Amino acid sequence: MNTSIYIAKRYLFSKKKTHAINIISGISMVGVFIGSATLIIILSAFNGLEDVILKLYSNFTPELKIEARLGKTFDPNTPYFNSLRKDSRIFSFTEALEEKGMVKYRDKNFIANIKGMSDDFLKNKNLDSAIQDGGFVLNAGGKPFAVIGTAVQTSLSVNVHDEMTPMVIYSPRRTTGASISPMDEFKVANIYPSGVFSIQQEFDDIVVVSLDFARELLGEPKQVSSLELTYKAGSNIDRIQEEIEEKLGNTFIVKNRNQQNVELYKTLNFERWSIFMILTFVLVVAIFNIVGTLTMLVIDKRQDIAILTSVGANKRLIQRIFFFEGMMIAMTGCVIGLAVGLVFCLLQQRYGFIKMSENVTILTSYPIKLIVSDFALVLFTVTVISVIASAISARLSVKGLDDIKHDL
Repeated sequence: MNTSIYIAKRYLFSKKKTHAINIISGISMVGVFIGSATLIIILSAFNGLEDVILKLYSNFTPELKIEARLGKTFDPNTPYFNSLRKDSRIFSFTEALEEKGMVKYRDKNFIANIKGMSDDFLKNKNLDSAIQDGGFVLNAGGKPFAVIGTAVQTSLSVNVHDEMTPMVIYSPRRTTGASISPMDEFKVANIYPSGVFSIQQEFDDIVVVSLDFARELLGEPKQVSSLELTYKAGSNIDRIQEEIEEKLGNTFIVKNRNQQNVELYKTLNFERWSIFMILTFVLVVAIFNIVGTLTMLVIDKRQDIAILTSVGANKRLIQRIFFFEGMMIAMTGCVIGLAVGLVFCLLQQRYGFIKMSENVTILTSYPIKLIVSDFALVLFTVTVISVIASAISARLSVKGLDDIKHDL
């Protein structure tokens, strides 16, 4: 075994003359342990929440979305789009027609996005995972129904179980002449709510209806706002996107899920790194306590240092002893912290003993998702900070070495 590592190991576990040094060493190790465990637990919890959000988002959004580059609507009945419908790789080919409208429920009003979806949209069996109340039903018994976002439900106090009170939707007529009554300029339709969903703020002001209902309401018999494509498992979405873009040219925009909601992915990424940086600062404070610990240890081991130098140990050996001492303190705390964090996360995954707020109906307990790279990132972060702190302490350990030898 390397001499400096052997001596550092002996110093780590040996009893010090000054009892306070043992306490401070323990505090330093506990600080690193708590920081490492907290970091891995928080990152794993954030991974779990991020995973849930993206799954809900993915359940409600297509893998590819085709929109007109100019204008709000376009005709989907073209030779290329008709051939695209027959692509064997496609799971669902949904026509969507979207426009803003005013929704009235009893005496309250709300400006919402009215989104009509063709029948293929309902092929997605995971839509109910976003439902907080009611069900995802757009047609039943020959009657149209609407599924509304939580922003709509909260603003209007909609009761999806009230079968006597419909929502009233107002949409401006596309062609209006001179009229005495302002209401003649609006198309009005009644519809009953069947369910309430919650995904993300951007989606929660949407009223989802059938495409036929939207066409009647908006006075748009042929054109659509977008085509939403979802493919069978195993399809290469990037390659398919390139194929469609090449066929459509510059007339249309083809977006994958990331491009459909850039802000969502940016926000999640920013929040993740913000959390990591904040907790890293806690680790920095904990690890730099090692500097004080090793400074006191140098004072405690003055006689040992003098003996080592008298038998031929140079400054470099003394520095390595205290460098490895600092690294052992930090890495011991880190490894134990990661182990405890892992056990905690596994228990939370299995038993879910930390519950979510009662207002959250989608989840009962905090989700956890363990990622190996997070453990590697925490270990790397602790190692880098520990190397810096230990190097500082090691340099301080040989300062005044000549005075120590003279005094002893």
